[in-house]
Amino acid sequence: MPDTLQERMGVPVLLCDPAGPPVATVADALDLIGAAFLGAEVVAVPAGRLDPGFFALGTHFAGEVMQKFVNYRLRLAVVGDISRHLAASAALRALVHESNRADHVWFVPDLDALDARLAGAAPRRR
Repeated sequence: MPDTLQERMGVPVLLCDPAGPPVATVADALDLIGAAFLGAEVVAVPAGRLDPGFFALGTHFAGEVMQKFVNYRLRLAVVGDISRHLAASAALRALVHESNRADHVWFVPDLDALDARLAGAAPRRR
């Protein structure tokens, strides 16, 4: 299944294919941002597509990717089980907690949780 643009809870979301190419560089993240310009406000990336370096905060990869999404006024949703990464890093747990309190980057376990977040989020305007 290719990445698809869907409306979820009234919000256009680019749902990234779990079997798609890994997001291992900032350029890979920019490719997703480019695809989102077809009308998406949120990019939902399966956690399994993210390079393990994303979850190792010392690499700064997560920060670079998250900043790109903020700069382009797109929301990023990391969808899936990241408990293994959370168990290994207090810093990552803090980042996930703070991100989930804000509106730009969310870490959710599944699409139902994403829908719940979208239902409670104010509509965004570009």
